Amino acid sequence: MNQNITEFFVDGLVAKSQAIPEKVIQQAKKCLLDYFGVVVGGSRYLQQQHADFFSKLTNENGVCSVFGTDYKTAVLNAALLNGFCAHVLELDDGHRMGMIHLGASINSAILAVAEQEQLGKDDILKGMVIGYEAAVRCACALQPGHKVRGYHVSGTCGTIGSAMGVAFACGFNKEQIKSTLTCAVTSAAGVLEIQEEASELKPYNLGRAAMDGVVAALMGGMALTGPDDILGGKRGFLSVLTDTPNFEHLTDFGNENYCIEGIYQKLYAACRHCHPAIEAAIAIRNDINLHPEQVDKVEVYTYKLAVGGHDHTKIQGISSAKLSTPYSVALGIVKGNAGFEDFNEDNLHNSDIIGLMSKVNVIEDEQLTAQSPTVRGARVVIRLKDGKELEDTVLYPKGEPENLIDFEELKQKASHLLQNNTNSFMSMLLDRP
Repeated sequence: MNQNITEFFVDGLVAKSQAIPEKVIQQAKKCLLDYFGVVVGGSRYLQQQHADFFSKLTNENGVCSVFGTDYKTAVLNAALLNGFCAHVLELDDGHRMGMIHLGASINSAILAVAEQEQLGKDDILKGMVIGYEAAVRCACALQPGHKVRGYHVSGTCGTIGSAMGVAFACGFNKEQIKSTLTCAVTSAAGVLEIQEEASELKPYNLGRAAMDGVVAALMGGMALTGPDDILGGKRGFLSVLTDTPNFEHLTDFGNENYCIEGIYQKLYAACRHCHPAIEAAIAIRNDINLHPEQVDKVEVYTYKLAVGGHDHTKIQGISSAKLSTPYSVALGIVKGNAGFEDFNEDNLHNSDIIGLMSKVNVIEDEQLTAQSPTVRGARVVIRLKDGKELEDTVLYPKGEPENLIDFEELKQKASHLLQNNTNSFMSMLLDRP
């Protein structure tokens, strides 16, 4: 290999940025609409709980929007606040192969810088496309070993995607891009322990990834000399962060598709690993008008990485509920949905949901494990008290590229979350008068 991995990666991103097809730009616009919905919805939710969180981090002399509020603040604070808020509801987009959330960090970083630097819409959309490209490729290069080690890929590779998104939106040259990448890789951080038990701090990894991505780009803009191969070096990205390196994701740019085309978008406000089981359970419920008192036992068969950390029945708050397949499945059966409004304090204590949750068992299916992450599915078997057995399998939950949320559904989701809460910057980007 004449070039090192970092050189291949940077050259590949530059080539991808030079002639982005119109269909990919349109996908970025959909991602932007989805992002504005989830960040405003998350901001509104968080303000109800912690109004002082915003006031302490805002700056009356700032120029960057804290979406969903009237606040303006400095660029780093805006990236942090918006990145945090965009993940609070667990409704933000992601990528199943990389097991990573994307828009919450990447878009928060790009938009904060864009507002400060008065970048145009075309620059923002280019930054988004390349930010998603960089983050997904880095995530796929690390998984599954990265998650097994306990890293939160949305924090680690989200930092890299955010930094690359800013760099390309700002029109950096190759030396600046490589320097930004180096800064981002050494800033990449986030551990999965942050989401355990009653923790409400999982979104911090997304907010910090956005903020650190901006810092990496600010530093990288100086094009200071760095190591030759931050990705492939003996103490670099692949060596340190995984024991299952897949370097081809960082070097092979022959595919004409863009990673942003392969993302998922969410209708249920739970961890993505829970979605196939939720969808299958709701389908069974709706098919026979199922009532919780009819159920004797529920078995959820799914892939290994969707079991550990997602099979708990001791629910210690809304954040804990959103990570629990037993709770989410029980919620879906009782309420017929698992949207952000369904994950509330009343439902945490709902006797029908709690009773049904205790009957849900999450089991690894070796065949589904073998198919993962190409397929991340679940098979739900509901056994009734009268002896009947009902079953449904979902391999591609709603929102995956194989089972798309159509544009009208996406608009309805965003409209419901936005509640007409937009400012002039958002309206310009959404082509609103």
